[in-house]
Amino acid sequence: MLKLSALFTDLYELTMAQGYFKYGMNTHCVFDMFFRRQPFGGGFSIFAGVEDLLEDLQEFRFSPEDLEYLEGLGYFEQSFLDYLESFRFRGDVYAIPEGTPVFPMEPLVRIHGTLIETQLIEGMLLNVLNFQTLIATKTARIYLASNKGRILEFGLRRAQGPDGAMSASRAAYIGGAAATSNTLAGKLYGIPVAGTMAHSWVMAFDSEEEAFHRYAELYPDRAILLIDTFNTLQSGIKNAIKIGQKLKALGKPFGVRLDSGDIQYLSTEVRAALDRAGLQDAKIAVSNELNEEIIYHLVASKCPIDIWGVGTHLVTGGGDPAFSGVYKLCAREKGGKLIPTMKVSDNPEKSTNPGVKQVYRFHDKEGHPLADLITFADSPPPTEGPTLFHHPYMDYRRFTLCPEGPVIPLLEKRMENGSLTLPHPPLPAIRNRALEELDKLDPTYTRILNPHVYKVSISEEVKQVKVSMINQMLLRS
Repeated sequence: MLKLSALFTDLYELTMAQGYFKYGMNTHCVFDMFFRRQPFGGGFSIFAGVEDLLEDLQEFRFSPEDLEYLEGLGYFEQSFLDYLESFRFRGDVYAIPEGTPVFPMEPLVRIHGTLIETQLIEGMLLNVLNFQTLIATKTARIYLASNKGRILEFGLRRAQGPDGAMSASRAAYIGGAAATSNTLAGKLYGIPVAGTMAHSWVMAFDSEEEAFHRYAELYPDRAILLIDTFNTLQSGIKNAIKIGQKLKALGKPFGVRLDSGDIQYLSTEVRAALDRAGLQDAKIAVSNELNEEIIYHLVASKCPIDIWGVGTHLVTGGGDPAFSGVYKLCAREKGGKLIPTMKVSDNPEKSTNPGVKQVYRFHDKEGHPLADLITFADSPPPTEGPTLFHHPYMDYRRFTLCPEGPVIPLLEKRMENGSLTLPHPPLPAIRNRALEELDKLDPTYTRILNPHVYKVSISEEVKQVKVSMINQMLLRS
């Protein structure tokens, strides 16, 4: 795997950092990472990548070779390069826990530090969080489309490079994949690994039956036979049944895989053939360019499929190539204290919310999420009495909510002065959180087609500061 250095940043981050250094502007500030729209036309995203980001932040530094390279670019003065020689990230990190369903416009990560350190980590932060959140979300959609079936991530050969494959395997597991074909991801992340055979195995023997026999002889406890190399119904399933009956007599499990053709028709015919042969317990696995829409249709058609192998459309994000996460300055030091800052845009939805903020999730009595409220971090928690929710950029839209169930702050302090404040949770625990939190969401938010929009609002106090800042900027323009 690629070992990152602090050069994993955009050039303009370094040129701005030199400016902050030279002009004595390396003061304290706060940045938010958030996103603007749900990918895939969906109603939720699964936040992923936090633990990898924290690891990378601890190792974020410039080697002598990095500094030599920067010197050769001709952009940087020696005094700034000397500063970078001892550079380490010494900031504070607040983050929503990995595996949490998240929604547009709310801060997912809040970074406290100096202008230089918060600026230099921007590219790496967005790279790690955007990609893993995209893939975790895609996997969760596939998992839900399969009616919470067994999803195998088969994307190694289609992923965008080695790190894309590794990050995708990790994120897919968080999003609901039961296993990966990527054995390195299995070793490094502790993800269960799974796989069957390729068509080349069948073609390497003199007959299909011999290929199946030898595979079952070698792996009697995990024999899933690929039956579409020559003719699925005329030879593949017939030869597989011969092997399956022998395995059944030995008390061993057995299954077949379809990787081409009309999956709906073939799975039905194969199931019928297996049942007629007394192999009612045999599993049917399918693959071949699957995505959540195809899987949703197959499940709705009651196809007898037990295992879903998904590769290309899972690890690449399918029809949505990038997560819309951004990283914006929300407060900076002036006169010894932090003052709110905000971006104002001709497009209201691209304006940011000012100040150092916390996010609270309101639940009903049964623990189902109702809405999220963005407040100032130093404001009292909105746990009692009616709370006014304002739309982030439509002034006329608002509603009142009284807490009936838990009101939970989402941003947790994960790093202080560059050191971890909490241990990394085990990856299975992150995955469990994702699946448990998905179960709590109303199905209208998680449906594959035309989902309901979950409400994310700003508090009365945040709204007042935002409107005041916009009015002041308009007066100066």
